[in-house]
Amino acid sequence: MCKSAAASERPEPASLDPRQVEPGETRRNVLRWLYLPYAWLVFIPFLAVSTIFWGTMAVLTSLVSQRLAFHCGTVWSFCLCLVNFTWVRVRGRQHLVPGQSYVIVSNHQSHFDILAFYGFFGRQFRWVMKQELRKVPGLGWGCAAVGHIFIDRADRERAIASLNAAREKLKGGVSVMFFPEGTRSRDGRMRPFKKGGFVMALEMGLPILPVTISGSRRVLPGHTLRLLPGRVDITIHPPIPVAGRTLESRDELMQRTREVVRSALTPWEREEPGLTQAPG
Repeated sequence: MCKSAAASERPEPASLDPRQVEPGETRRNVLRWLYLPYAWLVFIPFLAVSTIFWGTMAVLTSLVSQRLAFHCGTVWSFCLCLVNFTWVRVRGRQHLVPGQSYVIVSNHQSHFDILAFYGFFGRQFRWVMKQELRKVPGLGWGCAAVGHIFIDRADRERAIASLNAAREKLKGGVSVMFFPEGTRSRDGRMRPFKKGGFVMALEMGLPILPVTISGSRRVLPGHTLRLLPGRVDITIHPPIPVAGRTLESRDELMQRTREVVRSALTPWEREEPGLTQAPG
């Protein structure tokens, strides 16, 4: 039910160089316009109503248990994927150890990452998200009730204090999830990672769980509401232990994790930003 925001988004150019467009995007853009009536007449109203309903249910359920309230977000996300005819495939569940908490680190292609992961991951976790979302009706209520972690991006000390205060929540198999790129990829390819999640993993001694999300940008590109049905692939990689490591090793750990996440992307998504390819 929530959007991760471990770092602030910076303004980006209004348009992409045509050479930086994923093959097939021209065709998908045409299909998005054809799908637009369904998206606005069915999906968007369903999104609004279900967000308020399940957010309210999460608040009420949290009076009994935050763990129980978490499942309200799972149902919300699962239903939204179905309504948008989006198939989510999850691979690598065998790498998860029951009762183990992780620092989950994933690439970030689209707002649809949140729905796909929340609806289909199947384990307790808490997002790191920007403070402003707390005020959103339904969404903010539910996220606060479930125990997701709000940070003030404008105040670094307060953001660190919020993460430190959240440590008590990460017990008994409850994980925390970061999008270390800090913002959604504009063209589907990964940005450099930021260090916040890796510092937290090292300080808490929690293994890092690399996760790759592929295909979500084709369902919903960044900075637009032009949806399209599709498939999202989520790959859960073997955890990376941090025992015996110090904070001085965070850069090496960050680069190693990034390469693991990158390994399950499509050939286009694996390309580093700045490389060119003809549009489809």
